[in-house]
Amino acid sequence: MASTRLRALDGADIEVSDTDIEAFAGQLRGRLVGPADLDYDEARAVWNGLIDKRPGLIARCTGTADVMAAVRFARAHELLLAVRGGGHNVAGAAVCDGGLVVDLSPMKAIRVNPGAGTVRAQGGVRIGDLDHESQAFGLAVPMGVVSETGIAGLTLGGGYGWLTRKYGLSCDNLLSADVVTADGRWVRAGTGPDDDLDLLWAIRGGGGNFGVVTSFDFRAHPIGPEVYFGFVVHAGSAAGEALRGIRAFIEQAPEGVMSVAVLWHGPPLEQIPAEHHGKPVAIHLAVYAGDPAEGERALRAARDIGNPIADLSGPMRYVDLQRFLDVDYPAHDLRYYWKSRYLSGLPDDLIDLLVQRNEASPSPLNTFEMWSLGGAAARVATQDSAFGDRSAPYLLGVEANWERPEDDTANLAWVREVHADVEPFSTGREYVNFPGFYEDENLVRETFGPNFRRLASLKKRYDPMNLFRLNHNIPPAP
Repeated sequence: MASTRLRALDGADIEVSDTDIEAFAGQLRGRLVGPADLDYDEARAVWNGLIDKRPGLIARCTGTADVMAAVRFARAHELLLAVRGGGHNVAGAAVCDGGLVVDLSPMKAIRVNPGAGTVRAQGGVRIGDLDHESQAFGLAVPMGVVSETGIAGLTLGGGYGWLTRKYGLSCDNLLSADVVTADGRWVRAGTGPDDDLDLLWAIRGGGGNFGVVTSFDFRAHPIGPEVYFGFVVHAGSAAGEALRGIRAFIEQAPEGVMSVAVLWHGPPLEQIPAEHHGKPVAIHLAVYAGDPAEGERALRAARDIGNPIADLSGPMRYVDLQRFLDVDYPAHDLRYYWKSRYLSGLPDDLIDLLVQRNEASPSPLNTFEMWSLGGAAARVATQDSAFGDRSAPYLLGVEANWERPEDDTANLAWVREVHADVEPFSTGREYVNFPGFYEDENLVRETFGPNFRRLASLKKRYDPMNLFRLNHNIPPAP
């Protein structure tokens, strides 16, 4: 009998009969794609150009029934399984070598209920899709800052964006969800009398450990059509002074302001003097989640910091704001490696360290991003969602973004060295959506802290064989 070699959960190669594979394909309304298909390379490509994995099969699902069939097939044959929403996970968890990919990208249905202030979106929806539909009704769901990002992985891991301080994380705005668990069952995670409340708690920050979310129900908020966007650029020679000024601004900023301080190298924008193109700079990005006129007043102090070399601030359509950073994070064209630290503060010693490390960056596209936290997101108690502790005042993203494979070693080393240097300033937690390659053995236990034991118990309930392991994995409790 003819068979196909696929990768098993334990990493071994196994033979699966072509009869079984054909029967599986017949259960799908979508397509089952394999290495012999003309669109295989397109189907396996993800956002991060550093990732080059070759799945054995890709199930391009069109609905929950397809997902149920795919999970049951993987479980029956104990196949290595990856789940793809938007394919934007920096670690490349959306694909795997030799196993089965459950691809939700064809599942893009969105329904806005403006009267209730809610939005339902399927698992393949991206941020730009969601914004396009919700902004037609003057609403927005708190999401990330790059429109090509998938809403699924972002939400399941937390979800920071321009609305975080005003309205909370993406996962905080998750009201309910349709989930296919590891046994191939459909479960409704929610607060209704027939819903699974434990599962809702787990997927609010616990990642893809507990099942495949095929649709999300979100709370939406009145935003736009315009917001006020602060975009101020400081010369590298004044970066330390600028960061100290931004720190002081954040301490008194109203809750409606979300602030991100960036150490980078000057982009080739005509508004920035040419002598600063490709040279170290400090950039302050800030958004006021409310009336643009109020936002201009709220961000005036940020624009008065130091002696900027450029100020591109002004009102901007919310949908354009959400696309503003897309050009800096193109799909497939760049190679990405990101790690993170929650910071206990932003002291002068740390500012000086980061300024020096930015000047020594092996790629002019590399960045440090210091997100100001607090506000609505910080008011959710540790035990109220899997995401856990919200007390850190800052999140530091250490991002390497480069073009050439021959520069891989230098950029990977740069991130890891900075990540180690920053540890004395950290709370011990990391943001699981910026995980490197999940190579830190203690990442999950330290990040979830007091919630880890409950998460491990729920993992045992919903996924005792650890089928969903290609993520910030929580092993089932013994």
